[in-house]
Amino acid sequence: MPAEAPEPRQWRQILDRVASTPWIEFSVFLFPAVLFYMVFTAYPVARTFINSFFVITPLGSEYIGFENYREIIFEDWVFWKAVGNTLIWSIVGPIVDVGLGLILALVIYSGVRLGAFYRFVWFAPVLISNVVAGILWLWIYNYDWGVLNSALRAVGLGDWAMSWLGNTSTALGAVIAAHSWKWAGFDMVVCLAALYALPREVLDASELDNCGWFAKTYFVIIPMIKRTLLNLTILAFIGRMKIFDLVWVMTTGGPLWSTETVSTYVYKRAFNWSTFDLGYPSALGSLWSLVIIVVVILLTRIVSSKERLEY
Repeated sequence: MPAEAPEPRQWRQILDRVASTPWIEFSVFLFPAVLFYMVFTAYPVARTFINSFFVITPLGSEYIGFENYREIIFEDWVFWKAVGNTLIWSIVGPIVDVGLGLILALVIYSGVRLGAFYRFVWFAPVLISNVVAGILWLWIYNYDWGVLNSALRAVGLGDWAMSWLGNTSTALGAVIAAHSWKWAGFDMVVCLAALYALPREVLDASELDNCGWFAKTYFVIIPMIKRTLLNLTILAFIGRMKIFDLVWVMTTGGPLWSTETVSTYVYKRAFNWSTFDLGYPSALGSLWSLVIIVVVILLTRIVSSKERLEY
C-alpha cells in the first residue's frame, strides 16, 4: 500500500523547520574543512589515479591504459620484494607492539612501585616523531660507538657486534625493533585503561579460587580485554601497511632492498630515480591504496561478525 502524502499542514511544518535551520552559519563553519579536504586530499587522490594510466614526463604525457599496472604485477620484482617486507612489518610488528604493550601494562597494573614513573618513561617515546626516533636508533646501532655494540663489547660479546643496519639479515629486524620501542607505550596506555575497567568482582572471584597470577592473566584478564587487543592489532596492522618515515630515515630501504617497503619504493620511483615519469609511481600508489582499502574492509567485516557471534 503506497505511503500517504503529507498533509498541507505537515508540509508547512517541514518547510518551516528547514527554513529555521542555521544554514548560513553551518556552511560558514563547514566550508573551510570541505575546501581543505578537496584541495589536499580528494583532488590529489583523484589526480594520482588518473595519472596512473599515463606516461608523464616533462615533455608531455601519453595514455597507455593499464600498462603501468601490468608492468607492476608481472615484471617489477622490486615491488614484490617491497610487498614482502611490508607484510613482514604488518604481521610481526603488531604482534611485538601489542604483546610488549600488554606486558608493560600488566606490570604497572600489578601495583609495582614507581608505577607512575614507569608509565611516563615507557610512554615517552610515543611523544617524539618517527624522524627523531630514527635518528636516535641510528646512534644506537652505530657499529663503532653505538650503545648496542658498546654494550656487547663490554660484556665480552664483541664477536656479536655488527653493522645492524648494514647487514641484509638484520636490517629489517633492527628497524622493526626501533618502531616497536616507539609505539609499545601507546599500546600500554590503551591496555592499562582496559585493565582498570575490568569488573573487580570477577578478579576477586578468581583469587578466591586460588587462581595464580599467570592463570588469572591467561584465563581471566586476557579474554576480558581481547577486543581491545584485537582493535590495537588491527590499527597497528593498517599503520604498518603505510610505513615510510622511520624506514626512510634509518635505511632508505637498503641494504639491497632488505628493508624496502611499498611506500619508500613509491617515493623512490617518483622523486629519486631519474625516470622523470610520474605515471608509474602513481600506479604503484593507487594499487597499494586499493590493497589497503580491501584489507580494511575485510578486517572490519571480520571484527563485526565476531562481535555478532559474541552477542
